[in-house]
Amino acid sequence: MKHGTIILFLFTLSMFSQEAIETTLIKKTPLHAETLVSVNNFGTAFYINNNVFYKKQNDIILNYNNLQLGYLVSANTFNPLKINLFYKDFNTIIILDNRLAEIFRTDFNTIKNYKNVSYISTGNDNTVWIFNQNNQKLELFDYKLNSSRAQTQPIQSDVLDLKSNYNYCWLLTKNHLYTYNYFGSLIKKIDNDGYTTIAVNNENLVLKKDNTLFYLNKNDEQPIPISLPNLIINQFFVINETLYIYSQKTLQEFHLKIN
Repeated sequence: MKHGTIILFLFTLSMFSQEAIETTLIKKTPLHAETLVSVNNFGTAFYINNNVFYKKQNDIILNYNNLQLGYLVSANTFNPLKINLFYKDFNTIIILDNRLAEIFRTDFNTIKNYKNVSYISTGNDNTVWIFNQNNQKLELFDYKLNSSRAQTQPIQSDVLDLKSNYNYCWLLTKNHLYTYNYFGSLIKKIDNDGYTTIAVNNENLVLKKDNTLFYLNKNDEQPIPISLPNLIINQFFVINETLYIYSQKTLQEFHLKIN
C-alpha cells in the first residue's frame, strides 16, 4: 500500500510537471524603478520613481510630474499615444501623449454624475474602463463626453485588479475573474483560486498567485503553472511569447514555450 501511494504521488507530480509551461531566460537588464509599468517591443521602458512617471528610450528620458494630485496609483501604456495615469487621492485621470505632454484631464469629483473611482484601464477611442465604487459597477467611460458608453451589472466581491485591451476587459475580484466585451456584456466568469494580479497577452492572461505565475489561454478555464527560477516577482507583463519580470532592480526576460 505504501509503494502504491508513492507511485501515485510520483505519477501526479509527473503529470503536473508536464503541464507546466517551460521558460528560457533571454537576458537580464539592470533597471532602477520603484514600479515598472511596461517595456515595449522597441525596448522603451515606462516606470515610476518617487511618484514621477518616466519614459526611457535608449539615452532619452522623459518624465511627467504632478505632485499636487497626490499619489500616482497606476499607469497604463497599452496605447502609447494616450497613456493614462490615475491619481486616486484626487479621483483624477490624466491622459498623456507619447511625449508625456498632458492632453486631457478628468476630475471625477466635478463631473455631473459623480463617480468614486478605484481602478482604471485603457479603452478604445477616447475611453477608459473604470470601476465605480458608488454603484459597484465596471463602466466604459468616455472622458471627452464625460459619460459612460457601457456598464456592467454590480460586482458582489472586492476588486483586486483590472486590465484591458481595445476589445475586452478583465476584472479580477476576490471570488471571480470576469471577462467583458466592449459593450460591457459578460462573456466569461471563472472562480478565483487565490490569484491577486493579472497581465494581458493578446486575449490570454498571466495570473499571479503568491509568488507563482500561471498562464490562462483564452479558450480554457484552468490556468497552467509557469516554470520559473526562484525569484521575487515585483511586477510582470507579457508581450507575445516574452514574459517580463521585474525583480530586485533587474528586468528579466523569459521566452514562454507555449504549445
